[in-house]
Amino acid sequence: MESIRFEVVKKIADINFKIKNLKSISKLDSNSPPSVFIGSKLKYPLVNVGILSPLERDEDVGLYDNAKYWAENNFQINDVIGLREGLMNSRFLSKVYDSRSNYKFLQIAQEIAIASKPVDVEIELKNNFKFKRKRDKILTPHGMRASLKKAKITSNTKISQKLDRVMSDEIKASEGIDFLYKNNFDEYNLSKILSVGVLGLKKNKRLVPTRWSITATDDIIGKKLLMNIKNYKWIENYELFFGEFMGNCYLIMFFPNVWNFELFELYLPGSSWNPSKEIKASTDFEDYWGRKNYAFDTAGGYYATRLRVLEHLNKIKRQASVLVIRIETPSYWASLGVWVVRESVKKALNNRLINFESSDELVKSAQQIGKIKFNFDSSQIFKRSKLLSSIKTQKSLLNWF
Repeated sequence: MESIRFEVVKKIADINFKIKNLKSISKLDSNSPPSVFIGSKLKYPLVNVGILSPLERDEDVGLYDNAKYWAENNFQINDVIGLREGLMNSRFLSKVYDSRSNYKFLQIAQEIAIASKPVDVEIELKNNFKFKRKRDKILTPHGMRASLKKAKITSNTKISQKLDRVMSDEIKASEGIDFLYKNNFDEYNLSKILSVGVLGLKKNKRLVPTRWSITATDDIIGKKLLMNIKNYKWIENYELFFGEFMGNCYLIMFFPNVWNFELFELYLPGSSWNPSKEIKASTDFEDYWGRKNYAFDTAGGYYATRLRVLEHLNKIKRQASVLVIRIETPSYWASLGVWVVRESVKKALNNRLINFESSDELVKSAQQIGKIKFNFDSSQIFKRSKLLSSIKTQKSLLNWF
């Protein structure tokens, strides 16, 4: 672990030196992790399509875009920011429907995005460099961007046969994602593939901004898993999980009941989204029948959290009502994107505390953890909980019958 951290720090120092001399750089002989970014700030259907690569070829380029690796090796915020700021976003303007055309730059971007291994590239840039760090709840930041003048792939790209098959078949994008997920494509790869417009019926293929593709992928996979989970038996015990990563703490409560899901996000003063001196909160909920609209309050974090919870239930082949409380502490001082949610929840679900015999015991224990660790009284949260209210109502109806 220490050797990994040393290499990361060394890369960051090298990157920072090169950034200082950025104006002298016009050509890159580099490689991509592989990674492509589709922007969402222009007036739809216009988008910026960017090839992400470091300033020069790096044999460890995969490290620049590997959230699972960062989490497994407990990277810190500075480690991730340093790597991401070393990525150049070499971008060009496109329309979302151009994914069906023979536009050369777009074909190159698509070939990179669907590759199973890093891709060597030669890039020539126009002289309008910009360097700016942006905060975003969904997107992982990258540092530099410039307009693309020329681009060329200089290595053989490797594409999975299963992906090649899905791209050739006339099936809906959701069906393609489901097939690939069942064949060991994770949500990180799937969101990139979805974004470059190679999935779906030919008449419907289009580019999808990265921000949208991330949440759409989490939602599509989650809904497919939920179809199975609703047929499973309830869990037998009241279960409490707790874990933290990069200053994001999760209390996850499982109740023996039909599927319901609720997320509360609490932003403590000084955390990345709360510069005030008061605790801020947001929440979203779905019952057994699901949501009819987007979870606007907790946004991408809702679907990322739900996905990890559903994967857990599918693994143990059980159904439950699940209440999640996220506590964002001042240690999470820079927003790094929704991957932090996925990996934090995953860590929490690997740390089950003792089982409880009743709903009241479970809630009381969660309250105690909040009070001891964060000096926060969560009683008001539980009073507002639609999930707890639903469980109490269902319980009284069952008793009546």
